[in-house]
Amino acid sequence: MRTVQDDIGQDDDAAPVEMLASLFEARDWPYEYIGEDEISAEVKGSWTTYQFQAIWRPEDRVLQLLCLPEIRVTEPKRTALYEALALINEQLWLGHFDVWSNGGVILYRHGLMLGDDGLLGPSQAQMIVEAAIEECDRFYPVFQFILWGDKTPAEALAAALVDAAGEA
Repeated sequence: MRTVQDDIGQDDDAAPVEMLASLFEARDWPYEYIGEDEISAEVKGSWTTYQFQAIWRPEDRVLQLLCLPEIRVTEPKRTALYEALALINEQLWLGHFDVWSNGGVILYRHGLMLGDDGLLGPSQAQMIVEAAIEECDRFYPVFQFILWGDKTPAEALAAALVDAAGEA
């Protein structure tokens, strides 16, 4: 299995945004710097293309990762989606799903505290990006079943996890 060290050719840690840019470049994912401490990329998942954003807060040494599957929650489905998010988040070890209040967009969010040096390693960068994509891919069908299949949150979660287990 290829690692990010193989692709970007470095073993040294780097500033978080620069390390993520190296990862995105190595994967041929389109990306852009939004500012000195923020980067955005388009990442192809199993179900859709995700908008991936990372924001570095040097004063706190925290890297916030956002992965947006481009799903908007309509008002009639909002209550069911909140219930589904609670059920989904119970199963996550890292990060959580949320609905962005501005626009009703579903997103996966994870905050990563870095050490005193504020550096991110290649394997760590690869793991956090892949974890975000995997969680979005794993639960994307739940949102689809609720929004377009009129399933209850429990039905949607059960159906999505059975489907995922059947594909492995």
